[in-house]
Amino acid sequence: MVCGGFACSKNCLCALNLLYTLVSLLLIGIAAWGIGFGLISSFRVVGVAIAVGIFLFFIALVGLIGAVKHHQVLLFFYMIILLLVFIVQFSVSCACLALNKEQQSQLLEVGWNNTNSARTDIERNLNCCGFRVFDLNETCSSDCFRSRQCQPCAPIIEEYSGMVLRFVGGIGLFFSFTEVSRTLENEFFLHF
Repeated sequence: MVCGGFACSKNCLCALNLLYTLVSLLLIGIAAWGIGFGLISSFRVVGVAIAVGIFLFFIALVGLIGAVKHHQVLLFFYMIILLLVFIVQFSVSCACLALNKEQQSQLLEVGWNNTNSARTDIERNLNCCGFRVFDLNETCSSDCFRSRQCQPCAPIIEEYSGMVLRFVGGIGLFFSFTEVSRTLENEFFLHF
């Protein structure tokens, strides 16, 4: 049986939206798991991850319902939302890949100075104290603080951040191009 025209577009759009539904549920589950096991104590980070997961779930649900029912109004709004999501996602992915080491370091230092809960998590999980220098007069939640032989957190974080930014940028670019393919499929789907 050959897939052609309307049936193929409908099946592909449904499959992609089911994939995005699973990704959204995975994102919500991982955020809840991270807070449940105490890996993340920042409710902002978890809240943003859950909000993005819920947004992605509803967008995938709109696309799935629009494809199954061939509802042109839903598919039109779905296409507009996907275009906006593509623009934001592509921009963020390019920004992640374009940051050099100096910019990463500045960004990390600003983040370090503006939050206490993430700082505590980082010090505890990476077993380090302070950002650039280890100061005995400051408090630290790391195990190495008891022995007074801690290393600063900046070198460890910078090593991880470079890898994470490249990974997130690459994954974001991949999914931004699937957004374009879904938008194009949707455009094709609207005409049949």
